[in-house]
Amino acid sequence: MRALASFSLGMASRKLIKVAAIVAFLYCTLLVYQGGVNYQPRVQVQELTVDSVTKSSVNNSDPINKITLDDLFISVKTTKYYENTRLPIILKTWFQLAKNQTWFFTDRDYQFHQIQTNGHMVNTKCSPTHSRNALCCKMAVEYDRYLESKKKWFCHFDDDNYVNVPRLVEVLQRYDYKKEWYLGRTSVYRPVLIYHKSKRSKKTKLKYSFWFGTGGAGVCLSRSLALKMLPFASGGRFISFCDNVRFPDDVSLGYLIENIMKINLTVVPEFHSHLEQMKLLDTDKLKDQVSFGYSLVKDEWNVVNVPGFDTRYDPTRFLSLHCFLFPHFKFCPR
Repeated sequence: MRALASFSLGMASRKLIKVAAIVAFLYCTLLVYQGGVNYQPRVQVQELTVDSVTKSSVNNSDPINKITLDDLFISVKTTKYYENTRLPIILKTWFQLAKNQTWFFTDRDYQFHQIQTNGHMVNTKCSPTHSRNALCCKMAVEYDRYLESKKKWFCHFDDDNYVNVPRLVEVLQRYDYKKEWYLGRTSVYRPVLIYHKSKRSKKTKLKYSFWFGTGGAGVCLSRSLALKMLPFASGGRFISFCDNVRFPDDVSLGYLIENIMKINLTVVPEFHSHLEQMKLLDTDKLKDQVSFGYSLVKDEWNVVNVPGFDTRYDPTRFLSLHCFLFPHFKFCPR
């Protein structure tokens, strides 16, 4: 393990700076695309008051791997910039299915949401920007909080994700938390390639390649894998690791797990992000999916095609999606 640590934290800081153009292209393209999703939904905060659930929706009796909802630690990365736009939608919908298991990691204290979440808002003291350092800072706090929880699974999502909580529990039944699992969905069509120039030759040679699960679709780590990452990620070490490899949080996580932990990403097709065309998802199979995303690019919404509320009230379609999946909620049309 010491050899691995020396390898990653020593050599990476000097050699990985010389990343090939293809890496820069992939990375920049990804950030530019993600940066285009800032929006202000035309929904008033006061309209999204939280209703109680009329009956339980999560089946915790599946005996396959004896995983229940209580075995999950669900983290949502957010920021003060979205506390009145993105968060109210989550709090009204899927958060109601996992109140005790879901924690929000933000960058300021906001008493109103602390009350609504029963104290599940965590002020990370990180920057509210979308910079690499800010993203990695929040991920580091998420990881440490997960370790404290002693839960079997750590699942991270973004604040523009809708999570089908019962389906997430069902999908995790496929995997043994005692083994090392890195579950997610890629956002690129080929692995990230890292090159370096040899001192003895002018030729550029491929050094590493790896896949990463995009944070915008959701990523789940088993307890076994999370514990293996301790020397590189615990106690804020993940921030330094990101600085060394010069990647944002989800890409750095993939590099750490695939190249240092030697655990390959297991693609979960039920995970989805705004980097996909949401309208192409089959409406008849929405109940089988785990996560969904949305974005607004050039005045056009990339959203799931689902019947429900007027688009002026529900531009993200998350309210409509929630009522489609769980029509017993009080705010859903009868």
